[in-house]
Amino acid sequence: MEQSKQSRTILVTGGAGFIGSHFIHHWHAHYPHDHILNVDKLGYASNLDYVKGLSPGSYTFLHADLADKEKIHSLLKQYEPDHIFHFAAESHVDQSIKSPEAFISSNINGTFHLLEAARHLWISQNRLHEARFVHISTDEVYGSLQLDEPVFTEETLIKPNSPYSASKAASDNLVRAYHKTYGLQTLTTRCSNNFGPHQHQEKLIPTIIHRAINHQPIPIYGEGKQIRDWLYVRDHCHAIDLVFHKGRPGEVYNIGATNEWENIELTRYICDQLNELKPSKKLKDYKELITFTDDRPGHDFRYGMDASKASTELNWKPRFSFKEAMKTTIDWYLAKYEDEREIDS
Repeated sequence: MEQSKQSRTILVTGGAGFIGSHFIHHWHAHYPHDHILNVDKLGYASNLDYVKGLSPGSYTFLHADLADKEKIHSLLKQYEPDHIFHFAAESHVDQSIKSPEAFISSNINGTFHLLEAARHLWISQNRLHEARFVHISTDEVYGSLQLDEPVFTEETLIKPNSPYSASKAASDNLVRAYHKTYGLQTLTTRCSNNFGPHQHQEKLIPTIIHRAINHQPIPIYGEGKQIRDWLYVRDHCHAIDLVFHKGRPGEVYNIGATNEWENIELTRYICDQLNELKPSKKLKDYKELITFTDDRPGHDFRYGMDASKASTELNWKPRFSFKEAMKTTIDWYLAKYEDEREIDS
């Protein structure tokens, strides 16, 4: 990573969430002289405990919803960030199927308000062609792959299949348009499925761990044959750092680990790890808890990412082995859920 030659003010949206909180810790560790503004609405998946321990002189939390246009314009005018990293998004597919309106408000309208506020600020400062706007997106905007199809590249046609992925695709297009129309120095990353500490319990890996140690059924959609490319969150943060410093404005960079797993095989793997790390007193094998349920409507079958552009242009590659990263992840959730038990008892 490059070291900044002078102090910068970095605005991070969604910094109390899963990936955003990891990114704030990454940035603070590598660029301690920069000031980080964390803008988060503190929704159900946010937790300020994830960004504890940062010194007040280098970190400021700002409670705001990107859907509040006036508040976002006011904050940017007041704090004048040099660069923006946009993580904030509603991201759970099941919730988007049940209640899509929140995804339109947050992911589309919120991104528009942030782009507009950034554009007006940086035009007034004559910095429109210097300040960078990094937009964090998802592989889900590409749609679904069959088993024999080549993985997604940055040139793959966008074909989202859920209200969540459609809202992210729309925000991607807004970001692209602001570069093409106004000259905003935007960069978009599309990542594969992230895993690691801080992820909300509704997601697959925390769900498996939580239900297993509580001897509850572990629900798996359909036959569990859906395939995902799993990326450790700290490797993702490293990639975003490189995209910011070395990426070409207006470009999209796929960030994936070439680490595809069927959902059922990943579930069995985690159960095997739990059998070793925290053997059950009631069961011989946590895999006995696996329960198959009706499949999700419009469930994408497979995601796979070609990250060769990030590798070639940015010299990025994952630094953590899957086994090492998964061990760290499971250990973190076991400790978290044990602490919750003690509080509840």
